[in-house]
Amino acid sequence: MAQQPDTVTRILDTAEVLFAERGFAETSLRNITSKAKVNLAAVNYHFGSKKSLIQAVFARYLDPFTVRFHAALDELEARHEGGVIPLEELLETMARSVLEVPAERNSLKVFMRLLGLAYSQAQGHLRRYIQDEYGSVFSRFTELVRLATPDLPDAERFWRLHFMLGTVIFTLSGLDALRDIAEKDYGEHVGMRDLVRRLRPVVVAGMNAPLPDTITAQREPIQGERPQREMV
Repeated sequence: MAQQPDTVTRILDTAEVLFAERGFAETSLRNITSKAKVNLAAVNYHFGSKKSLIQAVFARYLDPFTVRFHAALDELEARHEGGVIPLEELLETMARSVLEVPAERNSLKVFMRLLGLAYSQAQGHLRRYIQDEYGSVFSRFTELVRLATPDLPDAERFWRLHFMLGTVIFTLSGLDALRDIAEKDYGEHVGMRDLVRRLRPVVVAGMNAPLPDTITAQREPIQGERPQREMV
């Protein structure tokens, strides 16, 4: 029994690295067992299937992230006493919560790549799992963002939130390479706080940018035309 936690941890450590490097479909259980130096029976015993193993890998990050993010949002709501929370504070709180979790495990790059895979390669079971287990915190954040951006149509807010996530995931998952380029080409040594300080105004400006002309035109009735009723 004393070896059980070590075996589970070794399988999870190996699986998350291989999933982040190769993707879900390209990583077989035999790839994982070979690198983790365990047999296939151990994976089946502890996780039952590859689907359950993928979910367990995400849970190691999303369980503590959800707890931290809910607590951080609780603090924000208490500080603003039921009023609208400024968008910049919401985004900074999310960024801080994202950064704190992998800091405990020293694997920010892996965490970001897994988040990217959750969008680009997510299979039905993973989408359902994330929605069922963690949908409450994301829905809560999205609602607070909606209150902070009342002039944005819902569809436009959806796209901008995902543009924002894509920017953050790309930047942080490739952070080592970007730091190397900044150092070699510009002589800059970029710390995590400096990076977040630079990223924040870009993301906030993107969320607050004027609506594209096509969307504005769709929202404004043509002169002389009676506005159509919304469908009930």
